[in-house]
Amino acid sequence: MKVVRLYFSGLVAIVLGATVLAARADPHSPAERAIHYRHSLYHVIEWNVTAMGEVVKGKAAYDPAAFSLHANRVAGLVPMILEGFPPGSYIEGHTAAKESVWTDRATFEELLRKLGTRSTTLASVAAGNDLGAIKPAFSALVDTCEECHKKFKNKSDH
Repeated sequence: MKVVRLYFSGLVAIVLGATVLAARADPHSPAERAIHYRHSLYHVIEWNVTAMGEVVKGKAAYDPAAFSLHANRVAGLVPMILEGFPPGSYIEGHTAAKESVWTDRATFEELLRKLGTRSTTLASVAAGNDLGAIKPAFSALVDTCEECHKKFKNKSDH
């Protein structure tokens, strides 16, 4: 009987240990991981857009290589945004996204396509090293960001 109890206790310890390890490896639900993913993307995009905005506003010196790098980063990240909004990833209070991202999906996806076009246009224009040509392409990008935020983002700290 002692052997059975010892065996059972050992088995319980292994199962509990495996459960704890599994919980540590994946502490968040798929919806929470999606929210984290899209927040991460948006923070990196914001970093790069802010750097370009400082140049466009004349608050930072224009470095053609740096500007082009920022524009290319944004153009590479924008196509990744949609996968951060899978069905079921709206958790009220955990995301700045409005529920309309999922209920008006066609409009949301159209704005993301527009953002993709604007970001690749900016990257192409930035390669020409002409700040005068860059400014309207940058403004078009930012206008699209603002249009999407107005329709699909709640006011938040980020």
